[in-house]
Amino acid sequence: MASEANKIIYSMIRVSKKYHQKQILKDISLSYFYGAKIGVLGLNGSGKSTLLRILAGIDTEFEGKTILSEGFTIDYLPQEPTLDPDKTVREIVEEGAQATVDLLNEFNAINEQFAEPMDDDAMQALIDRQAQVQDKLDAVDAWNLDSRLEMAMDALRCPPADMQCGVLSGGEKRRVALCRILLKSPDILLLDEPTNHLDAESVAWLEHHLQQYPGTVIAVTHDRYFLDNVAGWILELDRGQGIPWKGNYSSWLEQKQKRLAQEEKKESERQRTLAREL
Repeated sequence: MASEANKIIYSMIRVSKKYHQKQILKDISLSYFYGAKIGVLGLNGSGKSTLLRILAGIDTEFEGKTILSEGFTIDYLPQEPTLDPDKTVREIVEEGAQATVDLLNEFNAINEQFAEPMDDDAMQALIDRQAQVQDKLDAVDAWNLDSRLEMAMDALRCPPADMQCGVLSGGEKRRVALCRILLKSPDILLLDEPTNHLDAESVAWLEHHLQQYPGTVIAVTHDRYFLDNVAGWILELDRGQGIPWKGNYSSWLEQKQKRLAQEEKKESERQRTLAREL
């Protein structure tokens, strides 16, 4: 779904899914390129959320095969995320940068150890480890982590940092979970209705962030303006089939109308042929 120069990082091979004998997805074979921005469209019940759960590895009861290329990461924002009710908003958001938080904690622990008595060898080992950790922290711009967290939380209008997640509304939980997953920056970002419960300014910030996002974004949304501004491909789910279209929402709509007109023309010609034969 992108230029040939990009790398395929995920493949679906003849994927089918049924619910109570109803065919939701039918024999879908698709490859996803690194960096592609894909909007998923379809009628209610067409399998959009099911597709994301299969891609995320959450739904494993399907026919066919999915392959995530080695070394790549994937994460998923559901419509109704669950958060630890005993954690604060800040603690949940920090989970998106957990590796950096762990490095900072290790760096602080090393500094505290310098106050303890030790021999020369132990001191040199501690100095060497401190240098290694500091190099890693420099590489991920860890010293600006607080400002990055605060900027993202402010842009998405997250609740106060010290608020317990157990008292958050559904919309507040979504904003906190969205903030966490964006900070985590997986190679494949799966978003189910990401603009729900966001105001216009937050949507504009999210659009800009995803336009610049280096990895693959696959989003289910009814927000046509969001799709116009972010998507470079549209994946239409229609009667179980997965049909890729190159372009944004407006481009897809134009192509779709032309295809429907061609189908109507072919059907009219078929009916006229049948009428003559009769």
